[in-house]
Amino acid sequence: MKPDVTINGVSMLGLGWLRETVNFPTPQSQSNTIVVPGRNSPIRYTEALGRVAYQPRSYDMTFSMLGDRADFDSLVSVVVNQFAGKLCRVTLTEDPTLYAVGTLEAAPAYDPKTGKGQLVLSCTDGDAFLYHSDETVVTVAGGGTVILSCDCMPVVPVITTTAETTLRWSVDGESFTKTISAGTWEIPELELRHGDNSVSVAGEGVTTFTYREGRL
Repeated sequence: MKPDVTINGVSMLGLGWLRETVNFPTPQSQSNTIVVPGRNSPIRYTEALGRVAYQPRSYDMTFSMLGDRADFDSLVSVVVNQFAGKLCRVTLTEDPTLYAVGTLEAAPAYDPKTGKGQLVLSCTDGDAFLYHSDETVVTVAGGGTVILSCDCMPVVPVITTTAETTLRWSVDGESFTKTISAGTWEIPELELRHGDNSVSVAGEGVTTFTYREGRL
């Protein structure tokens, strides 16, 4: 299989572009330190909110084609009109289970001597996390305990229940109890952390937890 990039469900290879390089570096943490005179260690604010926050993900992708200038301009026009300056969902063939989100900018260049055209699509404001293509859905009928597994990115699940239900869970040693009526809910305190998260469900209805996981 030839390496490809899919943008908003559109194959760049299908548009006539050959993928040359893809650069997806790991985003850096949002770090800030203060050096206090007399202290041997600086005050670090990397985890000031209880977790590490990350800077926007920057990446670039280079594509090429062979042909005359008219063909090049036509191919560039198709891409630019669909994606340039727009928030896009980018998926690589190496791992179709993940996608990146960010605004793409286009930089085309054509060499008339070789008949080779290049198009660089770059992003500087991408979401730090790469998202799972498929949402995670966990359903429990009646009461019981569910284990909600979560990748690196913290996420609050959408909870849908068909009858009044009581939920119990713990976060960082603090216990929570919440009773919800039939419907769809998001509970900010029920934030899933990396790993397995245990939630006790008490009720007569069917309760479904839906969330999208993400990783760096």
